[in-house]
Amino acid sequence: MDDVDIDGTALRSQLSAALGADVVDVAVLHDGLNLSLALGTAAEDDAYVLRRPNKFRDSDGFLDVRREYSVLDRLQHTSVPAPEPVFLGESDTILDDPFLVMTYADGTAVPLGTSLPERFRAPAARQQFGETVVETLADLHTVDVGPFTDICEPRTPGDQVEEVIDRLETATAATGHEPPGCWAVADWLRENVPTESRTAVCHGDFRPGNILFVGDDRPAVSAVVDWETTWLGDPLTELGYLLLRWRDDGDPTPPVEEIVARHPDTERDDLTGDSAPAVAPYSTSPGSPSRRELVDRYEKRTGTEFDHDRFYRALAAFDLAAIWADIYRTQLDSRSAEEWEPNIEYLVALAESITSGEFSL
Repeated sequence: MDDVDIDGTALRSQLSAALGADVVDVAVLHDGLNLSLALGTAAEDDAYVLRRPNKFRDSDGFLDVRREYSVLDRLQHTSVPAPEPVFLGESDTILDDPFLVMTYADGTAVPLGTSLPERFRAPAARQQFGETVVETLADLHTVDVGPFTDICEPRTPGDQVEEVIDRLETATAATGHEPPGCWAVADWLRENVPTESRTAVCHGDFRPGNILFVGDDRPAVSAVVDWETTWLGDPLTELGYLLLRWRDDGDPTPPVEEIVARHPDTERDDLTGDSAPAVAPYSTSPGSPSRRELVDRYEKRTGTEFDHDRFYRALAAFDLAAIWADIYRTQLDSRSAEEWEPNIEYLVALAESITSGEFSL
């Protein structure tokens, strides 16, 4: 507990009383967007995770912890694996702010830009990894939306486009950094919003970094975590977001030479191949399914065809560019702030190549 300014003894006492269990150990898992603490109890089989928001929870697109608790509670009645919420703490505790406690789930996440765990690197394991990820997404998108309508905000694809453009406009006004081509992509997205879509429960940040995997050499999902961005809307936007990370052999490379010329401290290799922003480096390795194979599996499991794929994939790249531009805005006083610029420009260039049809599914 030395990493955070919290009275560990008082916290263990309060949590022991709240959980009806003897909390004997509290350890920091990570301290970023949320403070996450691992809670060990005297009963070795009973372990929990505490999550307290640190920032951004009052921003558009984020649920407060009370609604996140409700989402987790209602997911327990579905086929989607998620931690079980067990306690909701209010602001009059040692942590000063509301927090939630959930059951601890075993497993290993695969953060963006990292390789698969060594035990999952055989071709058959890579194939099962990709199939398991997209099947889990498909299962989420077939959950009954009824129980979630009173806790999650509905958003249409058109709403999402306007939110992304607003976020980028706000960020560029603060930073003075306008990625070349960004407003042309914005115009294309506005002109190509699908006229029809269905509504599903969407995680909001579905990717291998928010999934816990178990298994020796055959990956399985133990839990999907981090549900603070859950919303109701077009599930194909979330499929596009997953596919953004997946690369196939022979994919075109955006004009990174122009980006490197504008940012001399950036190496070309930082923007290409497995080092490119937002890429899952294992997706081109032997055995890993192609994007088309992931889409086929999703369509068969959900009964929903991935029409308008250019729109959804371009929106995913543009959305992530806007998110990173917003983070850049919040880090203007940091020495590393400008390191965001080439990555943001890369994503906009990628969105342009999708809208033009050069970067096909």
